[in-house]
Amino acid sequence: MKKFAAVLLFALLAGCAQAEPLVIKAQGVFSSGGVVTEPLPGEFNVSDNWLDYSRKGNTAHVDHANTFYQIPEGENKTPIVYLHGYGQTRTGWQSTPDMREGWSDIFLRKGRAAFLVDQPRRGAAGSTVKVVNNELDTRDGGKEFNPGDQAWYTHFRIGRGTPNRYEGSQFPAGEDALNQFLCQMTVNTGDYDVSVMGKALSEVLKDVRKMTGKKVIYLTHSQGGRVGWQTDAENIAAIVAIEPGFAPEVGSENYKKFVNAKIPMIFYFGDYILNGPEDIKSTGFWKSVLDQCKDFAEHYNKDVGDANLASVIYLPDINITGNSHFMFQELNNKEIAEHIEAWLESKGL
Repeated sequence: MKKFAAVLLFALLAGCAQAEPLVIKAQGVFSSGGVVTEPLPGEFNVSDNWLDYSRKGNTAHVDHANTFYQIPEGENKTPIVYLHGYGQTRTGWQSTPDMREGWSDIFLRKGRAAFLVDQPRRGAAGSTVKVVNNELDTRDGGKEFNPGDQAWYTHFRIGRGTPNRYEGSQFPAGEDALNQFLCQMTVNTGDYDVSVMGKALSEVLKDVRKMTGKKVIYLTHSQGGRVGWQTDAENIAAIVAIEPGFAPEVGSENYKKFVNAKIPMIFYFGDYILNGPEDIKSTGFWKSVLDQCKDFAEHYNKDVGDANLASVIYLPDINITGNSHFMFQELNNKEIAEHIEAWLESKGL
């Protein structure tokens, strides 16, 4: 344990020594959306209060989103709202498994305020009414959370089960980095309800616009991409979707919402999809997501009347190889961030 702590401290100090100071003008935390439950039947017992386990007369604030924000010193560009994927929280954007700067810091240095969200029923926004009980998240009738280190690691296309990495992988090597990555995984406190989450994120974007006076760049990852499509469009300046769980179905109400808003979009996909192991079912899944997003972009551009409004980037096609589902945490995360920044600037953002 002491050796592990020493390695982490060394990595942190080394990273601090190499980076220029990052000056933050303002930071804080706020909650958005959600509901307040009806009081439980009966009269609140003022005397016993927390010792009255019946909780008669008590309400609860639930199903809101929780956002940590940082606004850099100096002139600010269009802010970024970061939304994590399944089993994750905002921490995945803040650092890497080997303790380098995460995308939130990288883009802060470019003058983009960071609004890092924990979606409802996850992380700092865990309060909900009904505790999760499904076969993906729990076992033994909801009494235990389902373990999944090897399953998720393989699905994320890092390698064939821990600690293996695919040849040429950009995922940080070593036991310490692997431990850090797997410790990011966290449980759902309630069932995944894309409508509940979309409503809460709509409120987040509204709150961010009030704070900054600007529409936002909505940067989503994986399952967060599906929530992104359920979010109201009026406060979105652009969408950057990192391997989303599919794009909106062409012709659907969600599709029409974004077409009418003419929001520029860019999708990023990592490696080991078109060249992934055929015996692993996830390879077929990611191929289908990539194909569906390409089809979406083709129709979207045609219906909007702008051939360049939506783009799909398969990183190996631009000679960026070795990336998994977590490209923003990997060794070349700065290179990919630079590609995103160039695209944002090309859109006047």
